Amino acid sequence: MHIPHPTTEFDVIVIGGSYAGLSAAMQLARARRRVLVIDAGQRRNRYAQHSHGFLGQDGREAAAIAADGRAQLMKYPTVRWIEGSATQAAQAAQGFLVTLGDGRVFSASRLLLATGVVDELPPIAGLAERWGSSAFHCPYCHGYELMEGAIGVLATGPLSIHHAMMLPDWGRVTFFLNGAFEPDEAQLTALKARGVAIERTLVRAIEGRAAVQLQDGRSLEMAGLFVLTRTHSGSRLAEQLGCEMEQGATGSHVRVDAMKASSVAGVFVCGDAARLFGNVALAVADGAMAGAATHQSLIFGLAAAA
Repeated sequence: MHIPHPTTEFDVIVIGGSYAGLSAAMQLARARRRVLVIDAGQRRNRYAQHSHGFLGQDGREAAAIAADGRAQLMKYPTVRWIEGSATQAAQAAQGFLVTLGDGRVFSASRLLLATGVVDELPPIAGLAERWGSSAFHCPYCHGYELMEGAIGVLATGPLSIHHAMMLPDWGRVTFFLNGAFEPDEAQLTALKARGVAIERTLVRAIEGRAAVQLQDGRSLEMAGLFVLTRTHSGSRLAEQLGCEMEQGATGSHVRVDAMKASSVAGVFVCGDAARLFGNVALAVADGAMAGAATHQSLIFGLAAAA
């Protein structure tokens, strides 16, 4: 396949301009490295109005935190930002080539992926429309704001019991099994000890703010709902490059070491794309580590970052 000649050369191309990518690019910018950020504008928490649990930013609009981060990053003169999708990435003699959807090609010595994940919701009518407003996946991010009200946990499989056991610290929990699995005796005993009500009738739809409509005609009003989603990568670039993947309980993610280096020399991965569990604070921390490690690999060589 013919690859067009790259139009620009950078020290690092960061793919993904959400919290992890911003944090990584900041470290590199402060090291006066030439950085290109390519961002398709698909933050995982774009459906949530506010972000919680992030020190110094608790309760702020999620979009505002990201916008402020971008504005601060772009004050550094060695950073360029492109709004668009990176569709291809390949190794080249001096590093990597990245192709955008419009055909432009850029090159860099290192590649840093912060491409995130996509949540896969169970096919319950009305659930997707409430995702991020009254239906969530992270109790630490959204549980407190439910003010100890009625909380529904929509089971998607055996791991949903983790949600059901945790959430009584935030409110009165009803565990809607919805045919996804049946707890064993030990699990039922543990759920009862936590005060969790079990509902086995199938869920028909979600209406109103978070009212669970059951197949038998009942409607149970909830202050909020929690769902353990399955996830898949927000991009195919890691697979294109041959990065090793790790299968987790809710989906796959890129395998990285403690310095966020992937199995492919020169490719670093941070944020939800390389984690089992993520939130804004963890994404920022991941990005800081990945950015620093990528910078050091440019100085000391790739063996130092492995």
